[in-house]
Amino acid sequence: MRHRKNTVKLGRTTSHGRSMFANMLKSLIHEERIMTTVEKAKELRRHADRMITLAKENSLASRRRAIAALMIRYNALTPKEARAAKEGDESAYNIDRKAIKKLFETLGPRFAQREGGYTRLVKAHNRVGDNAQLCVIEYLSE
Repeated sequence: MRHRKNTVKLGRTTSHGRSMFANMLKSLIHEERIMTTVEKAKELRRHADRMITLAKENSLASRRRAIAALMIRYNALTPKEARAAKEGDESAYNIDRKAIKKLFETLGPRFAQREGGYTRLVKAHNRVGDNAQLCVIEYLSE
């Protein structure tokens, strides 16, 4: 029996599911809107709302928890890239670093006065290949 087991398997192993949701979260944070299947979006909403809650807290511990949940790997910068980054040029950073920065500097303060419900699901058309129901998941604007 699966009583009190509130995770969705989606026909994947645990490691594949964690990696998939981490990548989808990074894309959602970076783009603020992605299109996926309804089942994935409903599960992604749980993770996305948790990330905003961590961003609202904005402590070192919450930053580390977000980095762990998003499976972010910091690639070492070359000395030239490090100098450029120190001067304000962020083109050397990968999307992972930009996602954490956007989460804590943009999305966290945006939802500071909101108590929950940071995402919206809008159902869209069915996918051509397998007729799966697609939907758009996005962060609310205010």
